[in-house]
Amino acid sequence: MREQNSTSTNMSRRKFLTATSTAVTGFSLLPRHVLGGPKFVAPSEKVNIAIVGCGGQGQSNVHTLFNHAEAQIIAVADPIEEQNLEAFYYKSHAGRLPVREEIEKHYSEKTPNYKVAAYEDFRVMLEQEKAIDAILCATPDHNHAYVCVTAMRQGKHVYCEKPLTHNVWEARLVAKVAKETGVATQLGNQGHSGDFIRTACEMIWAGAIGEVREVHAWTNASRWNRQHTGGRPAAEPVPRGCNWDLWLGTREERPYSAAYTPVSWRDFWDFGTAPIGDFFCHNFDPACWALELREPLSIEAYGAGGVDSYIAPVGGIYTYHFGPRGNMPPVKFTWYDGGLMPARPEGLEPDDQLGANGNGTLFVGDKGLMTCPGWGGRPTLLPGSKDEAYKRPGPTLPRSKGHHLDWLNACKGGPPASGNFEYGAALTEVGLLGLVAMRVGKKLDWDAKAMKATNAPEADKFLKETYRPGWEIGGA
Repeated sequence: MREQNSTSTNMSRRKFLTATSTAVTGFSLLPRHVLGGPKFVAPSEKVNIAIVGCGGQGQSNVHTLFNHAEAQIIAVADPIEEQNLEAFYYKSHAGRLPVREEIEKHYSEKTPNYKVAAYEDFRVMLEQEKAIDAILCATPDHNHAYVCVTAMRQGKHVYCEKPLTHNVWEARLVAKVAKETGVATQLGNQGHSGDFIRTACEMIWAGAIGEVREVHAWTNASRWNRQHTGGRPAAEPVPRGCNWDLWLGTREERPYSAAYTPVSWRDFWDFGTAPIGDFFCHNFDPACWALELREPLSIEAYGAGGVDSYIAPVGGIYTYHFGPRGNMPPVKFTWYDGGLMPARPEGLEPDDQLGANGNGTLFVGDKGLMTCPGWGGRPTLLPGSKDEAYKRPGPTLPRSKGHHLDWLNACKGGPPASGNFEYGAALTEVGLLGLVAMRVGKKLDWDAKAMKATNAPEADKFLKETYRPGWEIGGA
């Protein structure tokens, strides 16, 4: 067994860089840099992956990676030993130790006594485990950028769960570092690699519904905390096996509360990005891609039940206005969450559905309507009888081999994954701007080039947040 506890987060850089692992593994791995540089993975080799963040989403990604022979998970890092997620959609037990146990059990079927290195602190893991080629980041949102930038600057390929970052400045920095380092990247918006989102783009581009000037997207997801409705939660004892200081990471110190973990950290402005952060990168994706919606001119937002300074509202409506893009007309885009929905269009047939399972996208063209379920699901013309008669255009976009597989192939020198950080940062930024408008409480006039809300200097503190000493992100 290999379990490396972190030293204090206030340790000196020298102590941090020389922290010693007490681990002994059942096999030996030759570091890639001995063979061909820190980013080098031969096409015939497996990609040695470390999981950073072993909650429900990290665990889900581990299960997906099990299906790819190109991947080999050799290390995990998480400040929390174990979490019971039975009350959440994951329906599992996760955390550093259960996830390590799952990985060892899986690989031991072919490699007896396979061992996985486990750490509280991913920084110590990166220093000690020289064989790591790539990391998969599934931490809470507030630490995404810190983890990604740290790993990329060490030449590691990076897959990061959505949203890519917690604020707009971070999104631009992460995209910049990805370009500078040349590592393979992928955002965890899995629907982006499906055939259906490509078909949706091809239908829009073929004029299936004419010029599109209006788009709606939504999720029925709401706030996890129903009892705690405002302000900072009351302090509670830190549970056994939780390194709360490491979990806080980039954020200022504060007492532990069970209102934060597991999963429900998404509700709090300091850690999460509300339902729009959780689902925007899935359900806005078809519109972002098909209509090149990257830089809104204005953004405004309204919270159901008001907006607290510490916790997100139970639902919201966010409205974006985009100017012309090439030969495409201006677009008004509206996002809804917390069970709020666009009005049902007139002329639909009784069986016509908008989206599916509480998530979806609706395109309004001057010649018709098209809807997609969440995660870039099958595009359907409305009314349904029109869809039945419609002949879909032939494929013009390259099809994906699979979301994780595209990233793994990119790690081995193949073409960039389609959801790489250049695209993922732009997608994420649009969603995050909605949160800025929500917190400022007025319509924002947006200057994308200057990264400024020209009518709201008070938005600056949300566009680029402050970082705890010792946790500054490179370039901060």
